[in-house]
Amino acid sequence: MEKEFVRVRSAVDYIISLVLLVGGCAIVIAPTKPAVNIVGIFAIFAGILLIVILRSAWKDKADGHKYQKKEMYFPQSLKDRIMGSVTGNIESLDTKEEDKGNGLRLDIYYSKHTGKAYVQVFEYIPYRYEPASGFYEFPVEKVEKIVSAK
Repeated sequence: MEKEFVRVRSAVDYIISLVLLVGGCAIVIAPTKPAVNIVGIFAIFAGILLIVILRSAWKDKADGHKYQKKEMYFPQSLKDRIMGSVTGNIESLDTKEEDKGNGLRLDIYYSKHTGKAYVQVFEYIPYRYEPASGFYEFPVEKVEKIVSAK
């Protein structure tokens, strides 16, 4: 299965940026000392900067739905076990070995709105991660335990 996900802004990204913008404007407008106005200007600048660069959601180009992403890293020695879990029963994936190596990366894109989750395994080849599998689709209920771990 071929999927392509692109980074997009989520509602939380907009809220964070707008809170900084409105808070900074309120501080600048309020009759305060110049030092406090400088803090307001920095808050406005941070809000503008974040609205430009902050993108924490992922959008499927094919269907237009937004997904959240979780990356997990595993040692290379677990490749067969992880591939077996991904191709078979994803709930059997053991996350105890997570972050004990970085030879494999497991990307999970999930959305409670659509009820779908997509899983892909990447293998570390010097200087970059290359896909070691295609995308596998699961119901979001099967990956909830994995996504909520840690």
